Amino acid sequence: MKAAYESASERRIPELQIPIQSHSLRGDLILPDNAIGLVLFAHGSGSGRKSSRNRRVASILHKQNIGTLLFDLLTEDEEIADERTAHLRFDIPLLADRLLQVTQWVRRERSALPTGYFGASTGAAAALIAAAQLGDAIRAVVSRGGRPDLADRELPQVQSPTLLIVGSRDLPVIDMNKSAYALLRCEKRLEIVPGASHLFEEPGTLDAAANLAADWFNTFLPEDRR
Repeated sequence: MKAAYESASERRIPELQIPIQSHSLRGDLILPDNAIGLVLFAHGSGSGRKSSRNRRVASILHKQNIGTLLFDLLTEDEEIADERTAHLRFDIPLLADRLLQVTQWVRRERSALPTGYFGASTGAAAALIAAAQLGDAIRAVVSRGGRPDLADRELPQVQSPTLLIVGSRDLPVIDMNKSAYALLRCEKRLEIVPGASHLFEEPGTLDAAANLAADWFNTFLPEDRR
């Protein structure tokens, strides 16, 4: 594991090894000074902690004093197998269980800050299932271009304020998010980013989604919101 290092404004622990049963997952933890909370990223199908999109979102959260943990939901061997078969990236119960275990470990071993989830694609379903099981221990959930509909039976149990962000050009996923939104019983909002497709590759659209996420976390993560 690479050594942790600190700057004048943040503490970084790259290549963190997170024990999961008989395995370990790799993660990158960044905690700004005076962080108001910690957001765990659940990446989408075929992605990982090195995703440029998730790292861009994380950098915007850091500027708002929000810590982030980007980690791989699969082990190295599982990633190699999944590149051939693509079967694990859609195993939502497995991904949700990994997120639960990482959440419990990081809160026990690294940070007791208020915790939120940021999910993309299938990772959004995993985040919502984990949030449903952890109740008010998860202060907020944000989905970007996500598939919250894949968590359908768990959605009414989610207590965490939930923000669903979808691109205006991502028409099938808009409908999926509307269906999921109708099942949520928590505080919730659906935001459609103009001009954005599924991956938010159009200029300015990813930053727009990240700023929506930052506002949501700033609203619901701080302790005085409890």
